[in-house]
Parts: sequence; C-alpha cells; structure tokens
Amino acid sequence: MHAVFIAEPARLDLQQHHNWWAEHRSAEQAARWYAGFFKALLQLEAHPERFRKAPEDGLWPFVVRQLNFGIGRRPTHRALFVVRSNEVVVLRVRHLAQDALSADEL
Repeated sequence: MHAVFIAEPARLDLQQHHNWWAEHRSAEQAARWYAGFFKALLQLEAHPERFRKAPEDGLWPFVVRQLNFGIGRRPTHRALFVVRSNEVVVLRVRHLAQDALSADEL
C-alpha cells in the first residue's frame, strides 16, 4: 500500500474547481464532485502504477501519471501524480479541456 499525499497546488486546484462548479452548476453537484474526486485520489494507495502516463510525462526526471475523474459518464478532470517507493504525491488537478502543464507550472 502507498500513502497518498495531496500537494498544496493540487489542494488549491481542487478548491478552485469546486468553487467554479458551485458557481456555474450547483453547490450540491460541486460538493458531490469534490467528495468523489477526493475519494478517488485516496484510492491511489493501491496499485497507482496501473494508471497511464500523463501527457506531461518527460518534462521532469520522474514519471508523471494521471487519474481521470468525473461524476457523470465521462471524466471532466485529471489528477497528475507521481509514485515514489511507498507514497503517491498528487501534484495538480486539471480540467480535461485545459492545456497540458508546462515545465514551470509544477
């Protein structure tokens, strides 16, 4: 099992996406999205290597993977994370419509 850590930039991303959802959709959907995404992130503790590499992989000297998530049938967001021995570090959360991160955005 891996310990899951959510880095501060990823926490801020989650909060910003939640706030957008609450303002433009509904507070109930935003809360459901946030709770569901957070639960999905915690499930990275088991076999995080099963997730595919992110488009950003190769920009840094470590493997960057992604977990896609959405509350409907289609994913809307992705979490970028790295696996280090017995821990997973969630680096950022992006909407699927957003461009890939650049090397200086991590």
